Amino acid sequence: MGELEDAVMTRVWKWNRPVTVREVLEDLQQERSIAYTTVMTVLDNLHQKGWVRRESEGRAYRYEAVSTRAAYAAALMNDAWSQSDNPAAALVAFFGMMSEEQRQALADAIRIVQGPETPAPAQGPGEVPGGGER
Repeated sequence: MGELEDAVMTRVWKWNRPVTVREVLEDLQQERSIAYTTVMTVLDNLHQKGWVRRESEGRAYRYEAVSTRAAYAAALMNDAWSQSDNPAAALVAFFGMMSEEQRQALADAIRIVQGPETPAPAQGPGEVPGGGER
């Protein structure tokens, strides 16, 4: 996704509702000079790429994100990781770049994906961990 596409998608994700070209244009114009037709073209490109869906409203469209920013970021990371000739080394390098806050977020995400830890089965008298008798 290009810089302008990202700027447009940031608004679509932030507002979390169907938006018009005019709404995106007016918000973008607070930061830069940009034409209505440029925003319309970007939203049309994002629609063709499958990042937004659109519904007709009179002579215009309302655009809505197909997925979340988090899903987009995950797809980017997965794509980059899958292109590595050594995925384990890529992960080690990536983890080495992470801040402590990011590593904590990663640890939290792993806990969520793995679900609650399953407690070990209760040990009866005379049993050793892993089964069997002493």
